[in-house]
Amino acid sequence: MHFDTIAAISTPMGEGAIAIVRLSGDEAIGIADKIFRSPSGKKLADEQSHTIHYGHLTDPSTGEIVEEVMVSIMKAPKTFTREDVVEVNCHGGVVAVNRVLNLVLKEGARLAEPGEFSKRAFLNGRIDLSQAEAVMDLIRAKTDRAMNVALNQMEGKLSKLIGELRQALLETLAQVEVNIDYPEYDDVEEVTIPLMIEKGTWVKEEIEKLLRTSSQGKILREGLSTVIVGRPNVGKSSLLNSLVQENKAIVTDIAGTTRDIIEEYVNVRGVPLRLVDTAGIRETEDIVERIGVERSRQVLKEADLILLVLNSSEQLTEEDIRLFEATEGMDMIVVINKTDLPQKIDMQQVRQLSGNGAIVTTSILKEEGIDELEESIARLFFEGTLEAGDLTYVSNARHIALLHKAHTSIQDALAAAEGGVPVDMIQIDVTRTWELLGEIVGDTVQDSLINQLFSQFCLGK
Repeated sequence: MHFDTIAAISTPMGEGAIAIVRLSGDEAIGIADKIFRSPSGKKLADEQSHTIHYGHLTDPSTGEIVEEVMVSIMKAPKTFTREDVVEVNCHGGVVAVNRVLNLVLKEGARLAEPGEFSKRAFLNGRIDLSQAEAVMDLIRAKTDRAMNVALNQMEGKLSKLIGELRQALLETLAQVEVNIDYPEYDDVEEVTIPLMIEKGTWVKEEIEKLLRTSSQGKILREGLSTVIVGRPNVGKSSLLNSLVQENKAIVTDIAGTTRDIIEEYVNVRGVPLRLVDTAGIRETEDIVERIGVERSRQVLKEADLILLVLNSSEQLTEEDIRLFEATEGMDMIVVINKTDLPQKIDMQQVRQLSGNGAIVTTSILKEEGIDELEESIARLFFEGTLEAGDLTYVSNARHIALLHKAHTSIQDALAAAEGGVPVDMIQIDVTRTWELLGEIVGDTVQDSLINQLFSQFCLGK
């Protein structure tokens, strides 16, 4: 494919040591040659690929020196986009990098759309769609574990497995075609149905393996939505600050200080928590606080994990008991805080109300019990499931939804095969499974979805 030449700033805006303006397309090196002047006087087009060159950028219309730069050239097809790529390394100020970008746009490049470099890598066959999505997962990774999952996907581990599943289905479909074309041979049918059941069962089991890792993978990608709840002044905001290790929430001894939802990401033993500190859930006449309380109730319903904070130095109240009722059946850890004060809470009653939920005691004031809480969180969601390096983790919600559909489709095919349905009817479900798996890697995906996915990428990627 041949596209026009695009350019964008590929580093974050702001002050820094360097910034990079990236160009990609057939005219990338030609545009750079119009504005680049090296001490040797050599043209970039005459230089070897994958080399970097010192010089200055000049405005051809005025002869004015615009910036002192280092220019990398990478010639097709051994580049990320499989097109000629130029990266201009300039000083990292906002003015400097914008002057460079404006100059290359003036000389014929077009400003890239968000994700257009990765989109070209996909369209030119450099990566498939699942690998392209992993690029953004890698950028957004908040823990080492999340980054490892994204790296495996970017390197094609998921793509390879999906390819093997689709190949098995193709072999089945080819056998069905033989059965349809030569119905006069009885032994063809005898071969086709057992083969379909054998291949279909293997595909179903492999999809089930992927789906078993999906909950952990999705948490690693998006973060575990963790809501801190408790009546006012039990130490919720102090707990948030202790986990985040900096003061994000206002901590006072006045009930109702937290009027809104406060969100913060934190890495707990390799698990990214999307921590939410809520307004204390209580009856109140304060209109602003009441809105916060209602929003807290809504957030509670959407949470993956509840940290229910209680005050060790007070007996359980009706409000505490209502919180236990509101979180019944959810993954929950009970945090008994303020253990530095004389204990008045009835621990037996707490254990009865929490059921099988974990109970951790803390004194956030004295920084005691936080390690035990972090260990409980990691154990609750990932005990014995996340250390297997040979597992392929599915973390993308789009992939998970397609795998569920593919699983249903292959189940229908197997049920039909075992129920004596004609093979040409079974073929419909097998083909549907093949197409759904193809959507994961982009082989059978629509252009509108491709455009939507890449529009979510950052500019310059």
